[in-house]
Amino acid sequence: MNNTEQQEWLITNGLGGYVSGSVAGANTRSYHGLLIASLEPPTDRYVLVADIEEKITIGGLDCYLQENRYFGKAAVENPPHLIYFSVADFPTWSYGKNDDWRLEKSIYMKQKSNTVMVRYKNVGKSLFALTLHPLYAFSNFMATFTENTKTDFYSEIDSNTIKTFAQYGTKPLFTAWNNGSFTEQRTWYKNIVLAEEKDRGYGSLCDYYQIGVLEQSLAPGEEIILAFSLEKPIEVKQLEIEVAKIIAERQKGSEGIKNGFYKNLLASSTQFLVHRNSTKSESVIAGYHWFADWGRDTMIAMRGLTIATGKKEISKSILLAFLGSLSEGMLPNRFPDYSGDEVEYNTIDATLWLFVSFFEYHQKFKDDAFAKKHLKVLKSILDKHLAGTRYNIHVTEEGFLYGGENGVQLTWMDAKVDGKVITPRIGCPVEINALWYNALKIYEFFCNRFDVPFDSKYAGVLSKLEGNFVKMFSNQAGTLYDVIVPGKTVDDSFRPNQLFAISLPYTLLNKTQQKKIFEAVKEKLYTPYGIRTLDINNPSFKEVYFGDQQHRDDAYHQGTVWPFLLYEYFSAELRIYGSSVARRKRVFKALEKIRDHFYSDAGIHCISEIFDGLNPKHGKGCIQQAWSVGAILKLYEDFNLAEFEI
Repeated sequence: MNNTEQQEWLITNGLGGYVSGSVAGANTRSYHGLLIASLEPPTDRYVLVADIEEKITIGGLDCYLQENRYFGKAAVENPPHLIYFSVADFPTWSYGKNDDWRLEKSIYMKQKSNTVMVRYKNVGKSLFALTLHPLYAFSNFMATFTENTKTDFYSEIDSNTIKTFAQYGTKPLFTAWNNGSFTEQRTWYKNIVLAEEKDRGYGSLCDYYQIGVLEQSLAPGEEIILAFSLEKPIEVKQLEIEVAKIIAERQKGSEGIKNGFYKNLLASSTQFLVHRNSTKSESVIAGYHWFADWGRDTMIAMRGLTIATGKKEISKSILLAFLGSLSEGMLPNRFPDYSGDEVEYNTIDATLWLFVSFFEYHQKFKDDAFAKKHLKVLKSILDKHLAGTRYNIHVTEEGFLYGGENGVQLTWMDAKVDGKVITPRIGCPVEINALWYNALKIYEFFCNRFDVPFDSKYAGVLSKLEGNFVKMFSNQAGTLYDVIVPGKTVDDSFRPNQLFAISLPYTLLNKTQQKKIFEAVKEKLYTPYGIRTLDINNPSFKEVYFGDQQHRDDAYHQGTVWPFLLYEYFSAELRIYGSSVARRKRVFKALEKIRDHFYSDAGIHCISEIFDGLNPKHGKGCIQQAWSVGAILKLYEDFNLAEFEI
């Protein structure tokens, strides 16, 4: 059995809230808990229910199902009574000891509600006593919760329900159960070690609070359902009905889809889709556990998550939300993590990705009315860029898009440590200009389609781009510089950004040039888990991603492997060399490592944000990243890779 303390699981509610933990049962992150509620969807996320510690008593012996790691106590990496774990539909554990007893535990989260239910069922042949210790918290999910006098968990306890106010004036949390006897036993569980936070250089000791203990003897076939909700009291007699509804809702929509990776990936992809209160629209969480909805990530991820999968209304809602959030011709880099924060606009590429997503939306759904209605918005974006906007973003005499200021990170390679941008890329980055060209060509496409004049100023920039791009970005090796400042400097670092020059809908390169770039990326940057961010022979290359935030950010784009680039890589290959059955089948086989990762490493039924640069094997960063999942899903959708599943 793998180290189950290092394997994680996740279920979400479509509001930004979620439930997550390790397969072993021990919380290893501040982000783990049985109810992380979004108080202002999809942000302001708080840990309200941290965990349940569980014990079986049979024949006078106590069998602990799982325990958190306490300071000074050895970790339980693989609980001795754990038989199997699955997230095929819902997180489900099977515990047992020989033929003495067998218990199944499942967790369900209600959609569009900060409500979670935990079901324990005796699936064995013997009677046993089950003791449950619900553990509560009240802290921002990025912080560690510790004992304090302010948080007293004032509770009104009834026969089968508890109404709890963590602090004076907070919204009440409702706890309910359908079976068992509850005894009030208030105590703090102290010095719980959050192993992942310790490895990441953050505070790693926390405390949880117990209000009481729930106990019940379960005969074979009997069960207990324990529910926690921030919305309203749950009627005890409704608990089984609510669980059945959640199960039926999950199964709906997957009828007719063959069981396998594609089906599981589709289910996994829905975890990122959330409702945003402030814009009254749908949005995309960039990654779990700690990201909110980011402009760049949303525009890239939605290509696979919602457009390629045919979710028209969700796609339209997302596009409308971001079109309505433009400022000075720029899309937000991110909506704020907290409701009171300002919207940030420090991105040069998110706005250009909007054109690509807008175009792919139209190509998929043929929604002329939507495209025509918003064509003026696209025009206004181009005009703002031509006139010059924030962060010295402007068009050069050569037709290139230039951007950047000291201390500001604008491209997707956006790591910053103590005010220092690790990969500043000030000037004309190669992928930004590939995107800039696509923005102009996409606008031209719609002008032609709707018989709208294509202004000569745009035609002039296009002409300059087409005349200067290859001439000025090409290096002696026949590949492309990563960044240029026309007539002054070039950055010859070999990075994957030039992939976008051959993968986007419109390219400035002929087939010979495309092949040269693809083969160089294949030789220097490709791995089965994703594409490296830097050639290993570069002195700045970092072999591993580890340590505190400074060390991690220093390595973030200096060699780390990113799965989301696999779409750009393989779509470029199929574009250049043709998408024959044999070549598509080779792409399918090449994704084997990612499929294995999806099922067994880091987040189960998840695709991580990044991997180490030198020997990528174990997922790093976020356990579930939107554009990682979106990229693989888009590959499956665009090139019908599911047909190769056995």
